[in-house]
Amino acid sequence: MKWKTENLGLIVNNLDSRRIPLNSTQRAEKESQPLYPYVGANNIMGYIDEYIFDEKILCIAEDGGSWGANETCAKIYNEKVWVNNHAHVLTENSKANLEYLMYYLNFADLTLYINGATRGKLTKTSLNSIKIPLPPLETQKKIAAILDAADQYRQRTKTLIEKYDQLAQALFLDMFGDPVANSKGWEIKKMKELSTQIGSGNTPKGGSKVYVEKGITFFRSQNVWKNRLEMDDIAFIDEKTHNGMLKSSLKHGDILMTKTGRVNTENSSLGRAAMYLGEDDKANLNGHVYLIRLKREKVNNNFVLFILTTNQYREYIRRTCVGGIDKRQLNKNHLEDFPIIYPPIRLQNQFADRIQLIEQQKQQAQASLQKAEDLFNSLLQRAFKGELVKE
Repeated sequence: MKWKTENLGLIVNNLDSRRIPLNSTQRAEKESQPLYPYVGANNIMGYIDEYIFDEKILCIAEDGGSWGANETCAKIYNEKVWVNNHAHVLTENSKANLEYLMYYLNFADLTLYINGATRGKLTKTSLNSIKIPLPPLETQKKIAAILDAADQYRQRTKTLIEKYDQLAQALFLDMFGDPVANSKGWEIKKMKELSTQIGSGNTPKGGSKVYVEKGITFFRSQNVWKNRLEMDDIAFIDEKTHNGMLKSSLKHGDILMTKTGRVNTENSSLGRAAMYLGEDDKANLNGHVYLIRLKREKVNNNFVLFILTTNQYREYIRRTCVGGIDKRQLNKNHLEDFPIIYPPIRLQNQFADRIQLIEQQKQQAQASLQKAEDLFNSLLQRAFKGELVKE
């Protein structure tokens, strides 16, 4: 059955006029007993003493949001909250189900409705004009219920992965304490004392023009994440280019760390570290990534990698780097002088063995998460094609 299409502004109530923005001083004055979420364009920004809304509302990013296909721009709050002027506020008017609308808005590509070149803005006029495929209200509720169940499944799996990360962090702190403050008083070694090689890769002459369809794996900063190498956006170089960059040819167990990046986000792109577990001399890296080759007889690679990915050390790296507010660089001399706690190798190996067991369980959870994500995305596709629920 072909669904009718309605403009969003005709099927909801708009409560934007009740929003109240607060500057930093005003927010500070309302934080003596912070109980209620203070909501902006991209979720909760903090908590304050007062609230404006005490009903189920759908908030949609007005500016500074992400409105592309399968990007989150809409979220439901069903509690006492304060919303500033960076998020639109909608409620039901018996024509549309808020959960259904949330899933559709986060699924659809809304970029055609966005104004502004540098900082996008979804104006109220554009918001009202968004075309919504609208089945009967009961069908909307059924679709939303199915998507809720699938979403809860993937969220539970995400939480399980987070708990494995928390377990690993707790194990490290219990055995070794804070790796920056050195709360347990371990011997300290500089990174260069524990390494046979520290250096960055190269940007081949010709830049991306030298990339080939298949060949030697060529890692860039976008491939290096927290304790994992992302292969979805990998580049390749040929043997000739690789042979001209042999100083940065990778060996199994090398640690890679991003050299430049942004530091103004929770998931800072600077100083991310991961381990290369491929074959010797079958991969290389560009000039935005450092290679750290450790002395295997003196230190456990996995122990050092874990130190570099702890929250405490990530903050230390951000403080050490040079550059502007948004984008900074980690200099080689700073990396060489990184202080690394140096407990007995027996304890390092013991920790690495325990972490390996945790990682095995985490990998199983990540495989489950991928299945959950695939299921959820499949249901979304079917939902808005009219294939998920029979009317």
